[in-house]
Amino acid sequence: MQNKETFNFIPDEYEKFRPTYPDEMFDDIFCYSNAEKKDKILEIGCGTGQATGGLVGKDYKNITCIELGNKLAHFTAEKFKAYASIKVINTSFEDWNGEGSPFKLAVSGTAFHFIDPKFGYRRVWELLEDSGTIGFFWTIHVPKYDEIHNEIRSHYVELAPHLDDSKLQTPEESIDERRTITEDSGLFSNILVKEYNQVLTYTSNDYVSLLNTNSKHRQLSESVKNSLLNRIKNSIDKSGGYIHKDHRVALFLGKKLM
Repeated sequence: MQNKETFNFIPDEYEKFRPTYPDEMFDDIFCYSNAEKKDKILEIGCGTGQATGGLVGKDYKNITCIELGNKLAHFTAEKFKAYASIKVINTSFEDWNGEGSPFKLAVSGTAFHFIDPKFGYRRVWELLEDSGTIGFFWTIHVPKYDEIHNEIRSHYVELAPHLDDSKLQTPEESIDERRTITEDSGLFSNILVKEYNQVLTYTSNDYVSLLNTNSKHRQLSESVKNSLLNRIKNSIDKSGGYIHKDHRVALFLGKKLM
């Protein structure tokens, strides 16, 4: 199962347990892009339409959504069926013919990393109008080292050591890497990175349900995944039944370079 296909089988769980994107982020995107309500927006990898909802919440509804997963595309099409101006196209971004271009703004929420950047940034540049902008954003994992998180980390070390977050990139390294990729494309100027932080609280059940929507967890064998999630749930229950998670979103803005 490829990473970019893992969410297609769990649209309801993804919609229920994944945190939405911060409202102020959409304000920042539209302020930076100077997009008007009538302007055409391209969304790459819409999933269950969480980011789409953020756009619609700001009264921007002229949106073309590209989604590879057929179940996800159907979910989002149903979710926004009241808006005739929102089109959901079930195809890969690589195979899409660019119908409706040029666009004023291209956005992508925790999805653009599935696309080869050498192809992806060039293709987006081609699809944007001359004054077009990008607003790509990702949820960034923030490791914690308190008692409960260290105990949970020990379960990963034993059962899925490649997911031990103490061995992964730091949030700062992840953000710097994406900034560099964006800059090195040579296709966008005035690169601006903004971060949004909050602390989310989960019950043990909701937390393991959230983890079950993560692509790397879903690629584990069923036996390993079930053992891991059960151990995590038991650890949270023993510590009081709740866990606090630092939630960070990084937004990368850029203007089409002519």
